[in-house]
Amino acid sequence: MKKSELKKLVAEYKETKLKFQKSNNYKLKEKIAEIEHRYYHETGRILKIESKEFR
Repeated sequence: MKKSELKKLVAEYKETKLKFQKSNNYKLKEKIAEIEHRYYHETGRILKIESKEFR
């Protein structure tokens, strides 16, 4: 995965996380878990820790 694709994935993660905090929707929670798994599979790092670096 390219760096630009990883940045898009992190941006999607942040956006979905904000939506989830507002609505507490189960589908959004599943999407967050899917994005975290995909990021871990591609990089070997945990997204929760990495997202702090992208701020």
